[in-house]
Amino acid sequence: MAAAKSKSAALRARLRHPILDSDGHLLEFLPVLTEYLHKAGGSQAVKEFRAAFSTTYLNFGWYRQTPQERREQWSRRPPFYMVPARKTLDLATGLFPKLLHERIDELGFAYAVLYPTMGLHAPMFANEDIRRLGCRALNDYYADLFVEYGDRLTPAAVIPMHAPREAIEELDYAVGKRGLKVVMLPNYVKRPIAAAAAYPETARYTFRLDTFGIDSEHDYDPVWARCQELGVAATFHSPGEGWGSRTSISNFVYNHIGHFGAAGEATAKSLFMGGVTRRFPKLRFLFLEGGVGWARSLLCDLLGHWEKRKLSEVTKYDPRVIDRERLTELYHRYGGKLFREAVAGREAAQFGTNVEDPADVDEFAACAIENKNDVRDRFVPNFYFGCEADDPVTAAAFDLKGNPFGARLNAVFGSDISHFDVPDMSEVALEAYEMVDHGLISADDFRDFVFTNPARLWTALNPNFFKGTPVESAVRELPSK
Repeated sequence: MAAAKSKSAALRARLRHPILDSDGHLLEFLPVLTEYLHKAGGSQAVKEFRAAFSTTYLNFGWYRQTPQERREQWSRRPPFYMVPARKTLDLATGLFPKLLHERIDELGFAYAVLYPTMGLHAPMFANEDIRRLGCRALNDYYADLFVEYGDRLTPAAVIPMHAPREAIEELDYAVGKRGLKVVMLPNYVKRPIAAAAAYPETARYTFRLDTFGIDSEHDYDPVWARCQELGVAATFHSPGEGWGSRTSISNFVYNHIGHFGAAGEATAKSLFMGGVTRRFPKLRFLFLEGGVGWARSLLCDLLGHWEKRKLSEVTKYDPRVIDRERLTELYHRYGGKLFREAVAGREAAQFGTNVEDPADVDEFAACAIENKNDVRDRFVPNFYFGCEADDPVTAAAFDLKGNPFGARLNAVFGSDISHFDVPDMSEVALEAYEMVDHGLISADDFRDFVFTNPARLWTALNPNFFKGTPVESAVRELPSK
């Protein structure tokens, strides 16, 4: 199939740098994937995988319920019409790597990292056996499917995170044995709340999110260490639907808006506050499809909270430092009629005298922040943010006046091809460049967005990531940061 001319290809031809896609998607071809599942665990594994996928993401039970039952059980409206069905060529491109490989120049890309679709959810299955079996079958499927196309395409392995042991074993298999060089971790694991264990029928409503940093079920440092040893960035790509405010029983759009950003914010905040970026300064973390708006807000909030809530400041708000005699005097002078019924001597009692454990008061202890620049240094170099072509908020990453410290946040381009929000694969690169056309970012910013930032992300721990690809020399010539 000869590569067709496109506006994105024309754009690429006039640029002086490649375009790297750090978040395209593949569509799993179920008949073939079924063979891998069957090989891994027989017909029962196939049946259980499909059931787990339907329960975890599609929530097919919603279709069998009456409107009243949906309201009584508060069943989340499932997603629907999620693939590019109106363009059969694009649909097939998501299914068949050979076709994407042939079309990649038409799309304007020099190289693409492909994340899964069904595989987004396998690491989140509740049942350990089907979760681990499913991830293993998917990783074998991805490795075999793309083995011939590594010069332009690479798939992401799916890694379960319910326990460090699971994660490390699959990392060793997918990266060490199958040679996959991108890994996708879930943003969180849903954990049961012990106090609700006596009421199993409420399990889907009563859970907490384990985000692998603060308040985690396990110590995940061995996972981060293994990622570093294997030379892979820790990339996260999980839905934020079904918890928080995204539980509408009738409206998928309501559930979908901002959900990836919510999941990314939860994990990034946890890793930062848990001191993970301090302990692993060389490791890179990528949060996909949520854009960069939440990241800018998070950096601002972390800085602001540190300035007001660091140990030397927060102790100034200890109620024991209140001048209670002075407050009583002011109470009687200015309280007025509504305050006259208070019992004498208890005018300041409402402010309490709780004595906090010093270890609980220093909430930034794990970060070991000594000055505000440490906030920047624990955040900006480590975190990367996947942004889509149609998101104008991406420009905020390059807003040196608006960002704390005048920082440039590490926005990386993700096409999201093969999903519903890309109506025409051949126009994605051109759409991303509209930020330059509209004066939101400069041409140099665009280069960083689609080339420099992703190149540095993928080579931070693996200098040979692009070896044997068309961009090898261009990446090698990038100045050190």
